[in-house]
Amino acid sequence: MLNQDEQIQKMLMASQYVLVVFAPGDSGDALASAIALKLWLEKQHKQVNLVASGFTAPKNFKFLPAALDVKPELSHLQKFIIKVDVSKAPIDSLSYDVKDNWLSIYLTPKNGIITKHELRTAQSTFKYDLIITINTPDLASLGDVFQNNSDLFYRVPVINVDYQPSNERYGQINLIDLTATASAEIVYRLLKNIGENFLDAPIATALLTGMIIATKSFKNAHLSPHTLQLASDLVASGADREKIIQHLYRTRSVSALKLWGHALTHLQTDPKIGLVWTSLTQDDFARSGASAEDLLGLVEELIGNSPEAKIILVLYETETSAGKKQIRGLVSADKNYDASLLVRPLHPEGNKKQADFTIADKTLKEAEELSIKTISDCIALRP
Repeated sequence: MLNQDEQIQKMLMASQYVLVVFAPGDSGDALASAIALKLWLEKQHKQVNLVASGFTAPKNFKFLPAALDVKPELSHLQKFIIKVDVSKAPIDSLSYDVKDNWLSIYLTPKNGIITKHELRTAQSTFKYDLIITINTPDLASLGDVFQNNSDLFYRVPVINVDYQPSNERYGQINLIDLTATASAEIVYRLLKNIGENFLDAPIATALLTGMIIATKSFKNAHLSPHTLQLASDLVASGADREKIIQHLYRTRSVSALKLWGHALTHLQTDPKIGLVWTSLTQDDFARSGASAEDLLGLVEELIGNSPEAKIILVLYETETSAGKKQIRGLVSADKNYDASLLVRPLHPEGNKKQADFTIADKTLKEAEELSIKTISDCIALRP
């Protein structure tokens, strides 16, 4: 009987087109792990797509190869086929047009006529023959990628890679290691077990990036000697630690730091529930010259340097494409809470670690009061 690594190796070798997906809002471990898998699979002559719902590559991750290849949605999953029996009426010309959202196809036979009786329709199989999920506790955490393509995930085998105890083990193979500190660590061990000479400098750098992010640069209280040994092995295999640190932690722009200054000035806390929150106006963004993308770094800093902060909420003013004001919210939670559940009445997107939501037709102050009340009420209902 094959062990788990051998089963995964057999599935990987039998596949031709692999989809690697992870939840939106992941801190970076999943992205780095997915990139390492893509690089390794492409060395095995596989076609690989990386997808995360609504994904935009963070500036400080663009040093990783393939970071810009991650797609924000799934496309071209299947082909719809229209077959025409032309044995009695050979085709002379074919044309089409689209009008009022209707596609019209025009077939002109050389002789005779074509009726509906000569037509057949069919649908191709999914182009992917294997799915790998990273840091995804449940399929719903994938957001629109799953919601809009659920049939794909039920028809194609899934390898589920994670280290979180909350994982629902939904895969055909569940590569779950609760002793690991990062999914990158699990991917490293898997590739080492199934592939000879699997490491090169780009793969090693991607895996070390995931481990550094997940362990907060090896400051995690649950860090094991084994994890440190793996990191040492990756450096010995060509992982560029200095490049990783330079891009992850030494690239804060002056505008981002100014925005953080405004955010910290407005910072408030509720120590009873471990909630820390701040709000930013459009003027705060204008004065600092920063963008909403810079807020992700702020959230990570608060998580890493505020041990009393169990829940972090950031609210900021923005505008729709039509110029209408709205409030965007980011909520991040530690392992004791589920970020998406904390703000469920606000219809968030995201997962247990981080979720985002939009509030329309309210001022920033009103949105702040509503968000805090929503979170507090959810906590109060916990058993």
